[in-house]
Amino acid sequence: MRFDTSRRQNDLDAPPQLDEEMKDLAAFKSSTLTRAGFKRSGVWNEATAAQRTEHFGLLFGALAAAPEGDIRGLGLPAADLTFGMLLFPAVWDWYVQWRERRRGFYTSWEAEMLLLGAALTRAETGWLRQRRDIADRLVPIEGLVSQDEVEVAKANWDQACDQLNKHAVARAKEIERVARVHRDPFEPILVILEADSPLAEYRKITEEIVRRMPDPKRYPKPHAEAVRSYLMLRIGLHSGLRQKNLRQLLACRRDERPLTERQLIEGKRGELRWNDREHGWELFIPSVAFKNSSSSFFANRPFRLVLPDLGNLYAYIDYYLERGRGLLLSGSRDPGTLFIKTVKTTSRNASYTQSGFYEAWRLVIQRYGIFNPYTGKGAIEGLLPHGPHNIRDVLATHVLKQTGSYEQASYAIQDTPEMVSQHYGRFLPQDKAALAAQVLNKAWA
Repeated sequence: MRFDTSRRQNDLDAPPQLDEEMKDLAAFKSSTLTRAGFKRSGVWNEATAAQRTEHFGLLFGALAAAPEGDIRGLGLPAADLTFGMLLFPAVWDWYVQWRERRRGFYTSWEAEMLLLGAALTRAETGWLRQRRDIADRLVPIEGLVSQDEVEVAKANWDQACDQLNKHAVARAKEIERVARVHRDPFEPILVILEADSPLAEYRKITEEIVRRMPDPKRYPKPHAEAVRSYLMLRIGLHSGLRQKNLRQLLACRRDERPLTERQLIEGKRGELRWNDREHGWELFIPSVAFKNSSSSFFANRPFRLVLPDLGNLYAYIDYYLERGRGLLLSGSRDPGTLFIKTVKTTSRNASYTQSGFYEAWRLVIQRYGIFNPYTGKGAIEGLLPHGPHNIRDVLATHVLKQTGSYEQASYAIQDTPEMVSQHYGRFLPQDKAALAAQVLNKAWA
């Protein structure tokens, strides 16, 4: 685990004992089977484990940062840091108030962290409750935890866990009542989501790419890059995949043998392949590759979607797989993924990283999506730069506006109606009345 202690010296290695504890927690929540004698409730996938590691890194980084520095942390010695100190309500109170002071208000993030702390101390299944040996690493924290409180916790570990559990749950409810949205995730595409047909509005970007696509004979590599941009958006619009699934999607040409389902399960990624029976290009992704693989949407079955041959989509796919990818690779090693970077002399690695794929998508939006009044280029006025995740917002909102059904909207983004209702309900109220009016007005026809 790594954490920040200042703006000049960031991403420092955690002390050995804290790193060992974090690895044990991640293994406890991620392994297929728990160790003998341990119980757990719920399992983290790879992405969740990485996210939780990062969040705890932020917490302990704040505790270790110098009080007089930019971070204005607590200034604890790195050797004293241990998950055991999360057993004391005063530590959590300091941390959430420290975040509130830096930002100016509370967000749901603080409430979620408190609930995570409550889960660590939950009766029978909490990891911290089952790691009594961590008590030996506890030391007093000046101004927060006294020596007497440390001794009481060591003497009655279960009671200390119960107290923190109740405190964290209560604090989370208090924060939820006053939490504000730090950054509206819909702001960059609000002009699209407020349209009657969000999908048709976003589609204008793909049409702009085609309109401005360079001549493949005179500018073969820029043409291949434009086709890559086009396919990114088109496949994203048809599938509603998350960034990770889209970025890790493998490519199989028509004349190649596709990977077996078992091979894809082992790699936890999907594949674009030709389906002879359906006579179309198909996305095949095992459920384990998805963030919410245990969701009722999948029911342990793979995700299969035959892409429609609309707007010459198949012609672009065939060109990209047969020629375009080769131009972008320039003879370097092929990572096998559908989307690859343009290989240059300064970098021979064609694989997209998470941040690299986000920036590539953002660049496409800046180049083709945002209308520039000075040049007349760009598809949509008022659009702001954004990443691939926003395309899921477009699809869910579009289906909601057209059908009024949270269930059908959830199908578009491989999720549950409850999640759609929670995240996208704000765009439906005015459309509900319009949908109802369509039915009622028939009586007047």
